[in-house]
Amino acid sequence: MTPSEILSTTKQRMNKSVEAYQREIASIRAGRANASILDRVNVNYYGVPTPLNQLAGISSPEARMLVISPYDKSSLTDIEKAILQSDIGITPSNDGDVIRLVIPALTKERRAELAKVVGKEQENAKVSIRNIRRDIIDSVKKLEKAKELTEDDVKDYESDIQKITDDSTKRIEELTKEKEDEIFND
Repeated sequence: MTPSEILSTTKQRMNKSVEAYQREIASIRAGRANASILDRVNVNYYGVPTPLNQLAGISSPEARMLVISPYDKSSLTDIEKAILQSDIGITPSNDGDVIRLVIPALTKERRAELAKVVGKEQENAKVSIRNIRRDIIDSVKKLEKAKELTEDDVKDYESDIQKITDDSTKRIEELTKEKEDEIFND
């Protein structure tokens, strides 16, 4: 890695970690109907595991309801079966044309459980950020050993890398706060 690539690589890798965290917490249901809770549902469609959003239109006509309209009506029972087998914990209602998912109101205990899940995901994201920081700092120190960077350059890069790390960590904490507000203030 050349010295000019160090900071851009650091930003890219940390941004990817933040985006992955954002996707992960988006799939945690918070009492409101959100199509992203179905992102990880794969339907066995003619023997091929296919993401649900490729087989059906998903809409939210009400705050606590999702309506799944399959493009191919023959896949209705397969979609229903996939939802039942998934980890979303909602029983689908099939009327022959569409599947309705009514999102139940969250209990206090369930809200606390979801907050713990968000906290665990937050910690995983922070660990990922710290690992990236460690890897990049190691590569900077290798450049110093190879006499491509001076000791002062290394200190400057380390401080810049730490600033990027702090910004990424702050963004993760902001996303966590938003999700917790969504969970508790629904």
